[in-house]
Amino acid sequence: MSDETDGDGFGRALLLPQLGSDPTETAVRAEELGYESVWLGELWMQASPVKLTEIAVETERVTLGSAILNVFSRTPAVLAMTAATLDRVSDGRFVLGVGTSTRKAVEDLHGVAWDDPNPVRRAHESIEVTKAYLGTSGRVTYDGEVFEVTDFPALGADVPVYHAALGAANRRVVGRLCDGWIPHNVPFPDLPESFEYVAEHAREAGRNPDDIVVAPYVPSAVADDPADARDEIRGHVAYYVGNGEGYERAVAQRFPDEADEVAARWRGDGVERDRDAAAAAVTDEMVEALGVAGTPDQAREQFAAIESMDVIDRPMVSVPQNASPALAERTMEALAPGS
Repeated sequence: MSDETDGDGFGRALLLPQLGSDPTETAVRAEELGYESVWLGELWMQASPVKLTEIAVETERVTLGSAILNVFSRTPAVLAMTAATLDRVSDGRFVLGVGTSTRKAVEDLHGVAWDDPNPVRRAHESIEVTKAYLGTSGRVTYDGEVFEVTDFPALGADVPVYHAALGAANRRVVGRLCDGWIPHNVPFPDLPESFEYVAEHAREAGRNPDDIVVAPYVPSAVADDPADARDEIRGHVAYYVGNGEGYERAVAQRFPDEADEVAARWRGDGVERDRDAAAAAVTDEMVEALGVAGTPDQAREQFAAIESMDVIDRPMVSVPQNASPALAERTMEALAPGS
């Protein structure tokens, strides 16, 4: 949990769309609306660093982040070169956000073994080697379980590295190595306890937990009818709980039975596969704990309450990817800083 304030550079962030609206146009609009940073994920169809380069050219002030690049499809050397290049193109405005992604994406899209040796070990070594390459300590040599690199020069790029960690082992990686933490689908009431585990391991590693920036996704939807907005969040939660065991476990911290039902209906585990039923199984209590949904005034009040939590530094407005462009634009405008 960083001890910096909005005046020192952290404030409200926006997760850019990967579907529908063009991310570059959205980023330019977000900068006009006063967002402090914009972040772009990467799953399929477009390369996040390419779009972030375009965004860097088209914007002047806003910080740019990857949320997230997975540690299976790029080596640490490629991650470091990408980060250093984006940092130069953006005049020092880039933050590298990485994560393990999901077994489905890693195995079925990238064709890489998920458990060789295991995702957390790969994340740890990827981040450790990437940070070494980005550093200023001459030439880099590393001998690990996953990566072995020998005698290449560091790039001398001052790029913060954030990790999208959920489980305890991955949160240890954040505490030991990372400049920031990107939690997603950790119920907001549980964030302080989840971060305290990060802080404990940061202190054990001789680091100050206050130097770790906490930048959670805040799934957000604004509509005239609050029920429509809540339904957008239900669909978002069902998608993630159904597609990733890590997301399911994060939600199950507070909602064990509900998360199990959502996942079962999404995947067809022991029941008929029905994704509409999976979304319907996301309760109002889950929506309240996992996102922001309502009319503009209601959503602003909800977001402000999350933003005011001591543990949070850089909350990301995250519009569900399947939301209509009109709802996405309205949500972005309603939750813009100072709105």
